[in-house]
Amino acid sequence: MSRHFAFMAPRLFGRGAQRLALIATVVWLGGCAVGPDYRRPDAPSVDRYTTQPLPAATVTADTPDGDAQRFLAGRDVPQRWWSTYGNDELSRRVQMALQHSPSIASAQAALRQAQENASAARGGLFPAVDANLGATRQKQSAVDSGVPGGAGPFTLYNASVSVGYTLDLFGGVRRGIEAQLAQRDYQQAQLDSTYLTLAGNVVTASLQEASLREQIRATEQIVDWQRKTLDIADKQQQIGAKSLSDTLAVRAQLATTEATLPPLRAQLAATRNRLATYLGTTPAQLDAAALTLDAVHLPQDIPVSLPAQLVDQRPDIRAASAALHAASAQVGVATAAMLPQITLSGSAGSQAFSRGDLFSAGTGAWSLGLGLTQPLFHGGELLHKKRAAQAGLDKVAADWQQTVLTAFQNVADALQALEYDAQTLAAQATAEQAASQRLDLTREQYHLGATGYLNLLDAERSYQQAHITLIQARAARLSDTAALYTALGGGWRQDAAAPMATSASPSNVSR
Repeated sequence: MSRHFAFMAPRLFGRGAQRLALIATVVWLGGCAVGPDYRRPDAPSVDRYTTQPLPAATVTADTPDGDAQRFLAGRDVPQRWWSTYGNDELSRRVQMALQHSPSIASAQAALRQAQENASAARGGLFPAVDANLGATRQKQSAVDSGVPGGAGPFTLYNASVSVGYTLDLFGGVRRGIEAQLAQRDYQQAQLDSTYLTLAGNVVTASLQEASLREQIRATEQIVDWQRKTLDIADKQQQIGAKSLSDTLAVRAQLATTEATLPPLRAQLAATRNRLATYLGTTPAQLDAAALTLDAVHLPQDIPVSLPAQLVDQRPDIRAASAALHAASAQVGVATAAMLPQITLSGSAGSQAFSRGDLFSAGTGAWSLGLGLTQPLFHGGELLHKKRAAQAGLDKVAADWQQTVLTAFQNVADALQALEYDAQTLAAQATAEQAASQRLDLTREQYHLGATGYLNLLDAERSYQQAHITLIQARAARLSDTAALYTALGGGWRQDAAAPMATSASPSNVSR
């Protein structure tokens, strides 16, 4: 339709319009689009994440979760990385979160919205066709009608179809579409980031829950030991074998240990409440079996993607790239707004004084139009909008660089944390074993009368602290493994399907 108008216009408006229409058609067909063409910046040219090369494997420790972890360079992170912990309850929780969390449904809705906006923007490439139907009751004056006393009143009926089209000479419309498509890519990356973050949060909260349960159980064992010691001390005091001072020392130590339980239980309750939110339910409705550290296995083979692949895998980097693409396209939109615009229009219809006479002989009417608009003076508005778009592009480019640097920092932190976690666990396991042996020896000496209450209490306090710290070291190693998986992108890529997460919304997003 628009090309038909472009070649009919010369007969109506003369030779100048003919040349203008031909030039406009050639430029339009040539696909010229002002503004910069987007190209994603290059990834940092490095072959490793840390200052020094990582060891092939971490050290081992003689304790649960003390196996060596092997770093497999160049391997991709599995999409369902949480399954590497070998715990069905943990996998069930992640599955439940991805299916029921409102954050997933929100991200999916944002993606659908961006997809529809991109489809709507494509409409600017086509002519706008409208049908019009109306009736007007009017009376004309003698001046307007040329009839003494005026004409009417009468009713005028009209029916017509109008067509309008603005040639996208300089690519303003196409740049706008490009920006909307980039916004769609941004929302896709945001959805992937929501998947990844939610899965990481569920795993981390679950491991913290297991750690707190283990700490509470270990503290309760210490409390039981100290209560038995206090009972013995009371009996010995009654027969005069021990002093009141010794009994009070045991009682004070028991109270101090018991005082550590309420904060641990409060942390456990808060962790469970937070977990309920991740899983898309209320704390009162949470249905999650208790998780223990012994039921979670430490992943031993750790894939480490190459640095050059990180920009393709991390959802936040892909989101930053899409934002950069959109900002680049907006520069083109702002530039095109400063250049000439050619508008083609046409209409055909019928006007009659009776509905029955519409489209009868002599009632037809039509028009064709060609318009040229060249902005001349807008008080600097268009120029400053272009400069603002260029400044926005510079800002987003800097944001992209910062996002990439932060991503590389996250991976380096997680890799080094795993290396040092293994060393910490090995040292803490040795300390816990030594504290346990000392406690056993001190108890034996106490029962034989070779040592006093104070030495026994000190040995119990040292063992309690060493055992709790060992539990925390085990949990830290498991949690930092999850941190590495998420820092590497967690397997969520734009071309990766996520069938376990598509039921979060009634309108599932096809990828």
